[in-house]
Amino acid sequence: MTLIMASLAGGLKLQALQMLQRCGLPSLRPFVRYASSSAIEEVPINKVLIANRGEIACRVIHTARKMGIRTVAVYSDADKDSMHVALADEAYNIGPPAASQSYLRQDVIMNVAKQSGAQAIHPGYGFLSENTEFADLCEKEGVIFIGPPASAIRDMGIKSTSKAIMSAAGVPVIHGYHGEDQSVERLKKEAAAIGYPVMIKAVRGGGGKGMRIAMTEDEFEGQLESAKTEAIKSFGDQVMLLEKFVVRPRHVEVQVFGDRHDNYVYLFERDCSVQRRHQKIIEEAPAPGLSEEVQRSIGEAAVRAAKAVNYVGAGTVEFIMDVDQKFYFMEMNTRLQVEHPVTEMITNTDLVEWQIRVAGGEKLPLTQEEIKVRGHAFEARIYAEDPSNAFMPGAGPLLHLSTPAAGAGVRIETGVRQGDEVSVHYDPMIAKLVVWAEDRPSALRRTMSALKDYKVVGLSTNLQFLTDLASHPQFQAGEVHTDFIPEHSAELFPCRQLSSSALCQAAAAMLHLQRQQCQERSVMTNDPFSPFTYCDSARVNETATQFVTLFDGDTKLSVEAQRQRDGRYLMSVDGGAKMTVEATFTPSDDDTIDIRCNIDGVISSASVIVQDNSLHLFSLEGSHTLKLPVPDYLQSSSGGGSLDDPVAPMPGVVERVLVSEGATVEQGEPLVVMIAMKMEYIIRAPRAGVVEKIMFREGETVSKGTALVHFTEQEAETEEEAAEGKQ
Repeated sequence: MTLIMASLAGGLKLQALQMLQRCGLPSLRPFVRYASSSAIEEVPINKVLIANRGEIACRVIHTARKMGIRTVAVYSDADKDSMHVALADEAYNIGPPAASQSYLRQDVIMNVAKQSGAQAIHPGYGFLSENTEFADLCEKEGVIFIGPPASAIRDMGIKSTSKAIMSAAGVPVIHGYHGEDQSVERLKKEAAAIGYPVMIKAVRGGGGKGMRIAMTEDEFEGQLESAKTEAIKSFGDQVMLLEKFVVRPRHVEVQVFGDRHDNYVYLFERDCSVQRRHQKIIEEAPAPGLSEEVQRSIGEAAVRAAKAVNYVGAGTVEFIMDVDQKFYFMEMNTRLQVEHPVTEMITNTDLVEWQIRVAGGEKLPLTQEEIKVRGHAFEARIYAEDPSNAFMPGAGPLLHLSTPAAGAGVRIETGVRQGDEVSVHYDPMIAKLVVWAEDRPSALRRTMSALKDYKVVGLSTNLQFLTDLASHPQFQAGEVHTDFIPEHSAELFPCRQLSSSALCQAAAAMLHLQRQQCQERSVMTNDPFSPFTYCDSARVNETATQFVTLFDGDTKLSVEAQRQRDGRYLMSVDGGAKMTVEATFTPSDDDTIDIRCNIDGVISSASVIVQDNSLHLFSLEGSHTLKLPVPDYLQSSSGGGSLDDPVAPMPGVVERVLVSEGATVEQGEPLVVMIAMKMEYIIRAPRAGVVEKIMFREGETVSKGTALVHFTEQEAETEEEAAEGKQ
């Protein structure tokens, strides 16, 4: 007994828990706690350093300013003109764009904290937020870490350890294997005992890395090897655990909070089931369809989890829930979550303020009885990515950015402005759209309306996909699960074609722009009768015919427009039926053309933005990008490779070059490894050939569509050469 409690004194370790279980002492669960100080001294925090960037850094700065606390930002070379730097009271450069050389440099960030006189460091999420060494460094240097104790981060960061702790604390844990014997034979035997399908997970995993599903015994060894390979690359550790895979599971998580005075609360649950690449895309609170009993049970289980590791600050306990609403512990995120705003909206709280107050030694602002759920909230994550291309992340300038009006239940969390660059070095999230209303249907309608008011030009986004997702009948019914996107892919990835009416709106906008340009030239010229200032083509019987050419992908579209004496047009698309179009235009302070069209008696509104040789149409049919024709004399290539040279599929950084000049390669052979938006991409040879020239060195940044390697096709051997080779 003495040995067991000695093991517990320094933190709940796996060995001590196993000893408890072997001794058959479940009644000892109340003693499974970390030692806490009997007297907690409150430390007023007057200056906070935010060891992060982008949206979360801005979020922390806004709350700190509200509390009268000064803020210190850190930034890489890529972020010197960023929004979080502009908002902070002070900002310090910490190195090159790569996170490993800037935002992950613990020593540099600590030096900035000392130099600036910051009493506390808020790590945000990602980067150093769940780094035990950094939490220990803060304690050693006498700087307040706005987060949990390093021991809690350590124990919750290793899945096998965390599951043992949760099991001892009475938190439901899904059946699985977390043992030390990692031989293929043992793992295969345990998988059979658990029963297929089986989830194979890296014990140090996260973000979907090192995770595979074996549906049958025949798949097991292949999936195990794949998971190990990815785990080694991502975490430097190939230790695996096995779990029963729950078919059509829901991902339900609970926001918990603890203070240094032994107070714990849960702020109800969030549903984060709809995901792509094992990463969340839209979240809501509270979770739809849960009974009050399940809500209470899952909340109380989450509090037991927090108590088991003497948790301090904001944390999230994540559960897998089956179709019968039975829930099982998955993991605990020992930081503030990206989706925390939906919890704030339904509980009328500021969780960042809570974090700062608790870190300073204050008690939790509310008791469990005082925390009430009010209404319903959604958060839609707006990413720079292409959903139609496997959600491929992108980067580039935000040529145009307009958002829904904040207020009245709509909140925009962002770290970028119009004109900013979405960098290849960091996460591709542009913003979070957070919406609240009195009930779920109202909140969902408001979310769809706000998504349609969001306009981004300059790079691909998932805005249209989010709109389609929120409009899906099954999502509207709350019937969500982690396989929602692949199960409904046909409806979520439709073959989208613009209607003739929408094309008439686009054509009307182009004609309006042309007339504006003609009028401007007419004002500037000294010859008002010059034919070059005419806004219309040759007139016949007081009408004029013009043609507007647009490209929808590779499809050429032609709109014929006959201008009438009363200002209306007769339009037809590709020689189809004529439509009467009357359009009015509202001036805008930016580059947006707001158009209201009456097409054969049907009135509708749209917005058009012409940027980067493209026309971007935002209408009731959603958003659509049409290319404008480019004159032949402007179509010469610049910087691209030959037709068959492999090119960068997105902006990124060349991490490794796997071939050398003069090397012979086969079709499909890896040539270059790129890193973009924290993901790795392997560029392969599109055909067999000889490497003639490598266009970039390791560490260099490349643009989308740029040739990476130039190679020539290997000449086939003649019969004489083949015969000579055999001799």
